[in-house]
Amino acid sequence: MEMRIREALRDAGCPIEQETLFTMFDETEQEEAMTSVGKMLAGGKLLLTRKRKLALPEQSGLRYGRIQGNARGFGFFIPQEGGSDLYIPAADLRGAMHGDKVWVRETPRIGRNGAPEAEVVLIAERALTRLVGTYERGEDEFGYVIPDDARIAEDVLLFRPTEKKLRHGDKVVVRITQHGDGRRPMMGEIEEIIGGRNEAGTDILSIIKRLDLPVDFSKAALRYAKQLNKPLSPEAAASREDLRSMQIITVDGADAKDLDDAVSLTKNGENRLLGVHIADVSHYVKTGTALDTEAYKRGTSVYFPDRVLPMFPPDISNGVCSLTEGTEKLTLSCFMEIDESGSILSHRFAESVIKTAHRMTYDDVNAIFDGDTALCKRYEDVVPMLCEMRELMEILHAKRVKRGAIDFELPEAKITLDEKGKAVDVMAAERGSAERMIEEFMLAANETVAKHADDLGLSFAYRIHEKPDETKLEDLNAFLHTLGYGLKNTGRVRPIVFQRMLEKAKGTPEESVVSRVVLRSMKKARYAADCVGHFGLAAEHYCHFTSPIRRYPDLVAHRMLKEIMHGKMTKKRADRYDADLPDMMQHCSDRELAAMEAERAADDLKKAEYMLSRIGAVEEGIISGVTQFGLFVEFPNTVEGMVRIASIPGDGFVIDQKNYRLSGKNGGRTYRLGDSVKVRVTGVDMANARVELELIPEKQEKPGKTGKSERKSAKPSSVGKKSAPYPKRKKEKPAGRKERRTNRAGKVAKRKGK
Repeated sequence: MEMRIREALRDAGCPIEQETLFTMFDETEQEEAMTSVGKMLAGGKLLLTRKRKLALPEQSGLRYGRIQGNARGFGFFIPQEGGSDLYIPAADLRGAMHGDKVWVRETPRIGRNGAPEAEVVLIAERALTRLVGTYERGEDEFGYVIPDDARIAEDVLLFRPTEKKLRHGDKVVVRITQHGDGRRPMMGEIEEIIGGRNEAGTDILSIIKRLDLPVDFSKAALRYAKQLNKPLSPEAAASREDLRSMQIITVDGADAKDLDDAVSLTKNGENRLLGVHIADVSHYVKTGTALDTEAYKRGTSVYFPDRVLPMFPPDISNGVCSLTEGTEKLTLSCFMEIDESGSILSHRFAESVIKTAHRMTYDDVNAIFDGDTALCKRYEDVVPMLCEMRELMEILHAKRVKRGAIDFELPEAKITLDEKGKAVDVMAAERGSAERMIEEFMLAANETVAKHADDLGLSFAYRIHEKPDETKLEDLNAFLHTLGYGLKNTGRVRPIVFQRMLEKAKGTPEESVVSRVVLRSMKKARYAADCVGHFGLAAEHYCHFTSPIRRYPDLVAHRMLKEIMHGKMTKKRADRYDADLPDMMQHCSDRELAAMEAERAADDLKKAEYMLSRIGAVEEGIISGVTQFGLFVEFPNTVEGMVRIASIPGDGFVIDQKNYRLSGKNGGRTYRLGDSVKVRVTGVDMANARVELELIPEKQEKPGKTGKSERKSAKPSSVGKKSAPYPKRKKEKPAGRKERRTNRAGKVAKRKGK
């Protein structure tokens, strides 16, 4: 139908009325045509002109995409069809904000860094109807909300805020009642007071509200979950494969409560039989129920330093489905017979009932591997199995490496909070043999399930990672050649090429920079209905199967696998999945991105909070980012800070983004991604969760390294002060927040007769 609509509009040669378009179809087709037009408008495939006529984008010379905002007022246009971004000056945004879906027209002007410019013609869809920010009391009857998201450059003007409990500096949710358009200000009304700026938990809750993450479960979902949280009945266990006498353990973090995976290992002749036993959430949570609706809306659990937003209520996630020690639980088991080379010779799936022997932690298992006598005695019944597991882990890992799997070994942060929720320590989390062991076993199960589905020719809840974009690979290759690492053929690159490159760079001064630029050339993994493989894992088949308590795609995989096992995957059911899965997997990918953004924002905020106690301290780190406004430096504990270009001593610097470096204009010092540097912490901008740094020059500079004169270091930024992340442009100087507030307040007051 979409194709016929496009053909009809092309044949018309100009925009036409919707009613005129629908008359071109039979009466039996008009309802379908109306539905298709709605989808095409929402997806940017059609546009409505100012006269409410339908038109194809190419007929108007417009392009469709979204806006990426910036605190300085300008933005970038990200085309939906792909390709290079376009720079949009503040005046040409015409009220469009970060995240908005827009139609733009490319202009002949050239903008920042040589990027072509564009102007917004129509705003197709607003991303925000409400936002989170800090309330500031204004003059007379006016107030303001400064958005927490720095990419939204405009404050929200409030007229006569009436909430009695509202205090200057409170974090609030404001509903937008009028979007700005360059002539009129953005206005809104207070919808919710989150809490005082310095109250415990307000900072994380503000992030949750800003990204619109669901917090509370519906009463129906909570009631349903409570009814399900009961001891296992004999009837439920009777129809299952009984594994209660098998030696099965869980291995998780010490503070984990949602235990959804357990493992076992036995000998089968010369081979090993690995069992991965996953909580059978699908037995309890049926499609279309209140619990299922809530889980789908969330898509994933979200983990913050001070709390968890679970995908299911605690009665499910920490109760009936959690594989607690010594308790009978329903599971979906994947048994894999593995030979000495790590090849999976055969597999089978079973609906099972288990009773875990031990709830073990990563720390305890790692200590056992290190020979801890007390722990070896405590867990003596499973120590032999653990040793066998470690051997199998090494075999599986070696096989993955042999086929080309890429392992970047990126450190994760471990943030310690005090009783008031304040960050008191940040360190890189250690990853030992126990963590690697469970990871290898889960990877094996995920691949096995995905291969089983793909061998049957089915759409499935696959996890895919596509090959890197060829343009990015060409840029990457040009840079790598300057370091002595290069790709022979960017058109037919394989994962093992990157793996060997990273191995070659290991232990060299450029190891960090090679690893980082290779990672940045990669696409993001996502969920999809079609099996195209996982590039990073060098796997032809992959899905997520092992965490149905925490990820919705895993729950979908369980449901589909059980239909396959029971012979219920008929052609009608397969066709239904073919129709539903693409949108479902896109939704799950979107929710995953939202969760990752929230977790990253919370971690950054707590890292910045911790660095408040480090102001004035000298730290060593490596350059993790090079931008037009400065350098990012990462410390060993994963905290990252920024050195503004204006504060770097020397005779001025030019950015070479393709080669990830900042160079002195007159042959001075060059700073490159991956370089080790020494810096001083000069301040912390809590509003933007940013740590401000200044470089400490080397004690002995070679002649010509700093030029004829040195700039004075920038003054330390005030703690908590909100500063712009870009230096002011010479040609375009947007009004400051205070100036904009004054002007807008005056205009609104004038319109209201004051």
